[in-house]
Amino acid sequence: MNNLANSIKEQGIIQPITVRKLGYDKYQLICGERRLKAAYIAKLKVIPAFIRLADDQQMLEMALVENIQREDLNALDIAISYNRLIEECNLTQGKLSERVGKNRTTITNYIRLLKLPAEIQIALRDNKISMGHARPLINLKDTETQINILNEIINKGLSVREVENIVKNLSNLKTGKSKQSQRNQLAPKFVKIQKDLASKFPSGIELKRNNKGKGSIVIPFKSDEDLERIVSIIENHD
Repeated sequence: MNNLANSIKEQGIIQPITVRKLGYDKYQLICGERRLKAAYIAKLKVIPAFIRLADDQQMLEMALVENIQREDLNALDIAISYNRLIEECNLTQGKLSERVGKNRTTITNYIRLLKLPAEIQIALRDNKISMGHARPLINLKDTETQINILNEIINKGLSVREVENIVKNLSNLKTGKSKQSQRNQLAPKFVKIQKDLASKFPSGIELKRNNKGKGSIVIPFKSDEDLERIVSIIENHD
């Protein structure tokens, strides 16, 4: 919640909350509770809101569906409209698919854009990047990496294919590191051996072993004096 509040304080609320008008200067929150609470934390006095009348659900649904058909909407506008239809009109993605004439995968891809950091959503809203640029970034879990790639897209004019390749390479690198880490993980009995050896040398020790039983013992040293002490320990042990 604090992270959302900080984002709202910096960027404002991108997706307005929705309220129902109950009477003069009186409203009921329909959706956007987290955004509203975060706005309180950020000490905002004014936030954007969609205001609905008490009995306008069918009219709202018709208006949103009609609005989605406009040609001048950007990807974020469409994503927000799809999300409103699901949250406020109680439509499933299947029903929404029938209403707007789009397959469910397309609708899912649009709605997933709302999970991106505020900076990326703003870039979409302002047409600085396309939906094709934004979609690969959803697969990255690290917000800082997402923002760094966003800046590269804008500053270097990266194509969608280039962004896809960057994300693919990052994912492969992460998977490779994970597999390498698993391969390098020592069984408990070898961890104990490494600790026992490390206690005998002034600069620690590293034991490497593969699944076939082959490996090496690495004893680092920081100076000639360190090296002499290590040699002395080995000789005395003999």
